[in-house]
Amino acid sequence: MTGKTAFETRYGFARNQVLLGNWRESPFSRWSFQNVGELVPSARVAAAPASGEAPARALDGLLGERVTLAGGPETVAALLTRSDTDGLTIMKGGKLVGDWFAPHMDFGARHIIFSISKSLTAILAGILEGEGGFDPEVPITRYLSEAAGSAYGDASVRHVLDMTVSLDFEEAYLDPESAFARYRRATLWNPGGGSESLAGFILTLQRLAEPHGQTFRYRSPNSDLLGILLERASGQRFADLMREKLWLPLGAASEASVTVDMAGTARAAGGISVTPRDLARVGEMMRQGGMADGRRIVPEAWVRDTTGTGGDTEAWQRGTMAFLFPQGRYRNKWYQTGAASGVFCGIGIHGQWLYVNPKAEVVIAKMSSQPEPVDEPLDVDMVAFFEALSRMV
Repeated sequence: MTGKTAFETRYGFARNQVLLGNWRESPFSRWSFQNVGELVPSARVAAAPASGEAPARALDGLLGERVTLAGGPETVAALLTRSDTDGLTIMKGGKLVGDWFAPHMDFGARHIIFSISKSLTAILAGILEGEGGFDPEVPITRYLSEAAGSAYGDASVRHVLDMTVSLDFEEAYLDPESAFARYRRATLWNPGGGSESLAGFILTLQRLAEPHGQTFRYRSPNSDLLGILLERASGQRFADLMREKLWLPLGAASEASVTVDMAGTARAAGGISVTPRDLARVGEMMRQGGMADGRRIVPEAWVRDTTGTGGDTEAWQRGTMAFLFPQGRYRNKWYQTGAASGVFCGIGIHGQWLYVNPKAEVVIAKMSSQPEPVDEPLDVDMVAFFEALSRMV
């Protein structure tokens, strides 16, 4: 009888147990969320040449501090464990406060950020808009004539950016017979893919009777479509666009990646993997109004519109996520909380968060492998947790 391998000792299962059919399930996600490229084709987004990263910095005494949530007081360390946190980076006033990593995640490892990918994709749209190469107010067919006849045939780019497309589609994450499962196959995220491209799938989607622009509907194909629109407008592949316009100017220390479909189309809605430190850099750049290390990355007006002044409160209230941010709005694929502190964030399934508190000058990047794609009570706890952390650091 042989002993366990080092892999099995660390993760609790063997590598050959992680399959395309189970990579988003616990416990396999503890490894697969850091190694998506071994399961789904991915494109590289290179970092700056010879860019380095400062060593990990422990959070030390902060882990023993208590926060009071709906269920009562809990230490920071206990909450990180309960919420299946893999990696955490906290910044304050542009300076690193510290990092925390679960035993199964190394400092410097990349981790998929799921729908925070949407927020990064929208940043690329803001950059191109500032350069005069992308117009959010024109019809989608201006960039993608093939969209005529689909749900997007009479929608604008703005509808896509703000998730107000009247799209007949549901985010049924766990239903293997749904249109969402077909969508996942088109992205090569599920077994059975390769017969239909991501773009091909998106252009079969139809609309609801309600006019576009009235209701916030969280529908991921909108954001994949945005990635396609950016490629059409710029003439560049998504990964190359991200590298040139965001990753290199940002001074990212580590390579990123994005999953691609059979045609090489990027999963702009959820396929990006980055390190916690680099994700925190994105949040800090947004907190600084689009600046990083003295360089202008995104127009300030776009950042202010995205994080504080833009968005439709009524459309948000008609949607299904108002419970999380009762005074919130959604603009350019970022969440505005409506809090007096000006907090805004990016959120991804399975517990991915990029939380920015301008008043406290705090940025928190949290990467997780929560078993459920969506856990609404835990999401509410996380918002309260981040608010408490912002007061502690």
